[in-house]
Amino acid sequence: MADGDMPHPGEKGAVGETVLGLGSNLGDRLGNLRKARALLRSLSGCREAAASGVYETEPVGVRPEHRTFWFLNAVLVFAGGLTPEEWLKIIRDVERRLGRVREGGRNSPRTIDVDLLLCGAHYINRKELAVPHPRLRERLFVLVPLAEVRPALVIPGTGRRADELAGELGGHGAVRLLVQRWEPEEG
Repeated sequence: MADGDMPHPGEKGAVGETVLGLGSNLGDRLGNLRKARALLRSLSGCREAAASGVYETEPVGVRPEHRTFWFLNAVLVFAGGLTPEEWLKIIRDVERRLGRVREGGRNSPRTIDVDLLLCGAHYINRKELAVPHPRLRERLFVLVPLAEVRPALVIPGTGRRADELAGELGGHGAVRLLVQRWEPEEG
């Protein structure tokens, strides 16, 4: 293991499931999520194990001029043996293909944002990669869709289940279900 990499306590480094958070607040937001989902499936070669519904969410931690750019957010769970580094490469490729621009600062509007939230038992804390995602437990727009598909999942570093944390953060920004099923368009 590289410096900053550690297994989660009680786990032997099994890869298990990978949890990704998707968000879009520019352009055809639902179309952007559908395209990202299709690309993640094809580029990873991993089986999609679960997909949350799509939630419309109030922007959190943004500059005042960006408060009107509401997000669509969802969580995807993949089974398979890719490493966090392999996932990061795929994520960056998907974001590039869908026009993601990394200018304008943190939380600025974007066509697509894909976050590596969890990757099996991996624990990595490096400048370019942190798994579990360091702000996972603070983000209602991630916890609500995660609790939909994996309610009993214990969030590393908290000892708490996804559904418990989502319930506790209930007042941190509006999160409402927009659409339950959102398969990518064929062809």
